[in-house]
Order: sequence, then structure tokens, then C-alpha cells
Amino acid sequence: MKNTIHTVLLATVMALGPLTLPAADADNGFQPLFNGKDTTGWKLRRAGAHSSWSVLPGGILKNTVESGQHGVDLVTEKKFWNFTVRYEYMTPEGSNSGFYLRGRYEIQILGDAKDGKASNSSNGSLYSFRAPDQFVTKPGGEWQTVEATIIGDRITVTLNGVKVHDNVKCDRATGGELDRQFSEPGPIFLQGDHGTVSFRNILLKELPKE
Repeated sequence: MKNTIHTVLLATVMALGPLTLPAADADNGFQPLFNGKDTTGWKLRRAGAHSSWSVLPGGILKNTVESGQHGVDLVTEKKFWNFTVRYEYMTPEGSNSGFYLRGRYEIQILGDAKDGKASNSSNGSLYSFRAPDQFVTKPGGEWQTVEATIIGDRITVTLNGVKVHDNVKCDRATGGELDRQFSEPGPIFLQGDHGTVSFRNILLKELPKE
């Protein structure tokens, strides 16, 4: 009987996932972009494309791309200007993805822990624009945390608790962007074309326009 109760409780917790926003985040004005159940509020970058995204127990949004194949990018329906976004991600070793601010500025996601070297294309870089100040990538298969703030054309990024970009002026798109309307708000864009990646706890707080 005890085992049965334990199983039911575990199933209930997994089904609920991270749908309840932590009080601290709610008090600070952060709102979830991913509800932990489905992709409501998101759309595929290419309408009609076969989705490579799935929602797993525990509120995990996973993009699965087999070797030699291509997935599809996922974009929020809502657009944002100034904001702070928090998220967690995990990749297998060697996998490649990205998290785009306003759909134009990519924070690189790369399973490159074995290389152990910062560059403008390494994990945590502003892709093709600026290397992270420190290389703090965790091994493949481990969750990594990010907090990124964009105000105007200035970007600050904290990766795994370490500030790797501090108020960096980024005045151009970094590649693969949705558009180049730099004076306009833009969506959050999860790169799904290159490799397998999982996300969870994607939270965003809009900031006043400067």
C-alpha cells in the first residue's frame, strides 16, 4: 500500500512540473514563457514545418535532432523590448543550439565542456560577436542556468552564477536572426535547427523602456 501511495504522489508531482511560479520570482515580476504542459504562446519559425519539439514530464521543453538531421526553431508569439530572462538548459556533449534575445542576439548554447576554452563561438558567447569573460560550461547532460538582461543595445549575461558579459554594447545581429529591425521589440527565439537541447523554467520580466 505504501509503495502505491508513493507512486501516485510521484506521478502527481511529475505531472504538475514547474507550473507553480516560485513566490520570489512572482514577487519580482517574472512570468513564465513556457507553461510546462504544451507550447502555448510559441510558434514554429517555419509555418507548416514538422516540429522537433516535445514536452516531457517535469516541465521540460526538448528539441530532439538526430545526427545528420535538422530540427526547427521555436519563437514566442509575444515580442519584448527591455527585459531580464532566466532559463535553464541542458545539451548532450557536442550539441549546438542558441537562445536569442529579441530574435536577433544569440547567447550561444554548445556542449563544449571538454574543450574548456572561451571564444566568440563557445558556450555562453554572444555568438560571432564576443567571447564570455570566463569559460564556465558544465559537462554535457547537466543543467546550466542563465540570467540575461537587455536594455537598449546593452546585454548582461550571468551563466552558472558567473557574470560572463557585463553591459556589453551589441549593435548588430549575431547571425541566424529573425530580422534586423533593431529599434523594434522582438521575440524570444530558441534555436532548434542544429542539435538536441532541453529547456526548463523559462521566466521573463519586462523592464521599463529607457
